[in-house]
Amino acid sequence: MTYLVTTMHQLAMALKIARKTLGLTQAQAGALVGLLPKTISALENHPESCSVDSLFRLLSALNLELSLSPKASSEPEGYFQA
Repeated sequence: MTYLVTTMHQLAMALKIARKTLGLTQAQAGALVGLLPKTISALENHPESCSVDSLFRLLSALNLELSLSPKASSEPEGYFQA
């Protein structure tokens, strides 16, 4: 499943939905990548207070990857081109 995430709230909801879809508790997801259940809870409720490292570790536990792309309607000429 693909999630469009443009806000912290959307990120939190996408992480929680993905974890629950896999049938994992916060403790189980955390154990897969060495995070405490309270860190998983924080990512699902207040992601703005968490580290990028914790986010990537949870993404790994949930078998998700991060992809960045320009917004469809506001892409300036030459944006993200090397």
